[in-house]
Amino acid sequence: MFFKSLFFVGIVLLCVFVSVGFAETGEDAVVSALAGAEASVVSAYQGVLEAERAGANVSVLLVRLNEAGGFLSQARMAYKAGDFDGAVDFAELGRGIGEEVAGEARVLRDLATIERVQLLWFTAAASVLAVAWIAFGSFMCWRFFKRRYYRRVLGLKPEVATPDES
Repeated sequence: MFFKSLFFVGIVLLCVFVSVGFAETGEDAVVSALAGAEASVVSAYQGVLEAERAGANVSVLLVRLNEAGGFLSQARMAYKAGDFDGAVDFAELGRGIGEEVAGEARVLRDLATIERVQLLWFTAAASVLAVAWIAFGSFMCWRFFKRRYYRRVLGLKPEVATPDES
C-alpha cells in the first residue's frame, strides 16, 4: 500500500512539474514570437521609411503595417490574458505581414530609385538638346541678320556733298 501511495504521489508531482515546465516553455515561445514579430514590424517600418525617402508611394504599405501592428497588439493582449496559443498565432500573423511589407518596401524603394535615375538622364538629355537648339537657332538668326545688314549697307548710295551747297 505504501508503494502504491508513493507511486500515486510521484505521478501527481510529476504531472505538476511537467505542466509547470510546459507552461514556462509555452511562455518562452510566446515571448520569443512576440520579440520576432516586433523586430519584423520595426524592420518593415524602417523599410517603408526608406522607400518613402526614395520617393515611392507607400500608402498601401502603411495600411498593411497598421494591420501588422494590430495583430501585434492582439498578441500582447492574448499573452496578458494567458492565451499563449492565441498570442503566438497573432504574433506570427504580425510577423508574416511585417516581412511581406519589408520585402515590398525594398522593391518600391528600388523602383523609385530607378525612376529617379531615369528622370535624371531624361532631364540631362533634354537640357543638352535644348542648349543645342538654342545655339543652332542663335547661329541661324545671326546669319540672317548679318546678310540682311550687308544687303542694306551695300544697297545704300553714298551722297557726295559739294562745297557750294554748304
